[in-house]
Amino acid sequence: MAEIWVLTHADVVQDPQVPVPDWRLSARGRARHAAFNPVLQKVGIGAIRTSDERKARDASAIHGDALGLKPKIHAGLHENDRSATGYLAPPEFDRAVDAFFGAPDQSWRGWETAKAAQARMVTAMRTCEAEAPDGLLLICTHGAVTALLLCHAMGVSISRDQDQRVAGGGALIRLRRENLALIEGWTAMEDMV
Repeated sequence: MAEIWVLTHADVVQDPQVPVPDWRLSARGRARHAAFNPVLQKVGIGAIRTSDERKARDASAIHGDALGLKPKIHAGLHENDRSATGYLAPPEFDRAVDAFFGAPDQSWRGWETAKAAQARMVTAMRTCEAEAPDGLLLICTHGAVTALLLCHAMGVSISRDQDQRVAGGGALIRLRRENLALIEGWTAMEDMV
């Protein structure tokens, strides 16, 4: 069965002076992705698509180098657009994420709405699936938009209840290529090694 593995980037270097899309993986995040490579080598990844945000590109490069594949950027795979506020420190960020998921049709302080981000992500996934060669497709992306994709795949309303619960990210969901139906929900990379 052809699958899509949607993988969220692992731990990042959070720097309030750097735009969030330009944050890079931390040493721990890089090590976690590298440790996941043997799993990816066993399952036979046929193609990699990635968000244009640096942290996702960092992750996709680690996997691409190990697999001998060149990741391709797809603009629609980025995290929900939060550029209207930029960096928010905890606990303000957590309150903002609650508002984002809690009112999916409303923009919180200029953020992309959850409904719009979900529709963008579903469209991006369908495009990536259609353009990629046969086989298992790896998508390197972000937590919130993957949670929105998971809600779509489950056929449930947008809810933060479906957000990843893996500290530092680095979790994946598995979907069927032909219809984006859910095979398996959130699984930490480490739980697959």
